[in-house]
Amino acid sequence: MSGEKEQEVRHLALRKRRNMIAPSKVKLVTLFDPRSTISEQYRTIRTNIQFSSIDNEIKSLMVTSSGPSEGKSTTVANLAVVFAQQGKKVLLVDADLRRPTVHYTFNVPNTFGMTNVLTKQVAFPEAIRKTEVEDLYVLTSGPIPPNPAELLGAAAMDHLLKEAQDHFDMVLFDTPPVLAVTDAQILANKCDGTLLVIYSGKTEIELVTKAKELLESAKGKLLGTVLNHKEIKGNDYYYQYYGTR
Repeated sequence: MSGEKEQEVRHLALRKRRNMIAPSKVKLVTLFDPRSTISEQYRTIRTNIQFSSIDNEIKSLMVTSSGPSEGKSTTVANLAVVFAQQGKKVLLVDADLRRPTVHYTFNVPNTFGMTNVLTKQVAFPEAIRKTEVEDLYVLTSGPIPPNPAELLGAAAMDHLLKEAQDHFDMVLFDTPPVLAVTDAQILANKCDGTLLVIYSGKTEIELVTKAKELLESAKGKLLGTVLNHKEIKGNDYYYQYYGTR
């Protein structure tokens, strides 16, 4: 291979690497800018979650939203990071079997994952992937199935959750929006708590109310809401947690 060709290959590889890393830097502010205002807000949310149920420790948490593009996936990814930074062994599960993003955020393969575990094609321990964040592991979605709700509601999901809680201090689930499909309602009934993410100035209150009612009717424990994209000064934004009463 000529020197010019080798240089071109190196440039293409470097460009590809930059393109892969850039989205993670944007999403994972708690990892790449831990001293920022937003990172501090995530740590505050973490503390509020831990104190939301003193008698019964929260070991499994579902994060969802009423509709799409409200920031639930970014929120749960950063919460996973701050829990891991606290020294907890954390598992982030991509239970959004319709539009999975965890493998993009943490730059890991998604050739197999949660759907393979639920269909007994792959054993749970073999499907877990280590991330570059110490103590943080992910279970990606795996191949998108034709029947996500049925998979999540099956007994295999209960077994997966139990095994996850046996091996990890904290298990977080990223799910589809509540009003889009029934997936989030199914998982809300299985997890110790749920956070509802709201896009400030965009999400309509009627949709939030409807999502809250659906989660409660599914016997999910709504710990609170996270208001994101609330502008403070300049181009800064923060995440605010509101506990339920």
